[in-house]
Amino acid sequence: MEDEIINRVAQSKLVTIDLEDHYPKGERLVLDIKDWLYEGLIVREKEFRQYVQEHDWEQYKDAHVALTCSTEAIVPGWVYMLLATHLQPHATKVVQGTLMDLETALYQDVIKELDVSGYTDKPVIIKGCSHKPVPPNAYLWLAQKVQPVARSVMYGEACSSVPLYKRK
Repeated sequence: MEDEIINRVAQSKLVTIDLEDHYPKGERLVLDIKDWLYEGLIVREKEFRQYVQEHDWEQYKDAHVALTCSTEAIVPGWVYMLLATHLQPHATKVVQGTLMDLETALYQDVIKELDVSGYTDKPVIIKGCSHKPVPPNAYLWLAQKVQPVARSVMYGEACSSVPLYKRK
């Protein structure tokens, strides 16, 4: 009689949270205003407003948009605010910064809305590896969100997790 192989991980009460499962849907776009600036460096209000008026804002429908300037220009704050007012009816999310800044803002919203009541008194593993661009801060925020309810919080995989927190 052979010994039966038992998968103790599958039988355990461990609960894994994979941030990839919560990856916000929607196209990510960058609007770089460098070409709308005089010599790529100076905001000339009249010319800039002309570019804004002529721009096709419909292309951002249901997208997440990062507003940036890839040159060393000093861009007044009102410029990004003006762009945001034109994106508001079209885009789902708008941030000033890089694509990583955009992902961070998206995940901040996701974790804020995440219902963690299902993790009450359970050992939780926050899965570490991801194929999607999950920002590092998302892991911190998730650990902080789940800690008050979980019995323990770990990072990694069930077979090789790093303990982070255990309720006393």
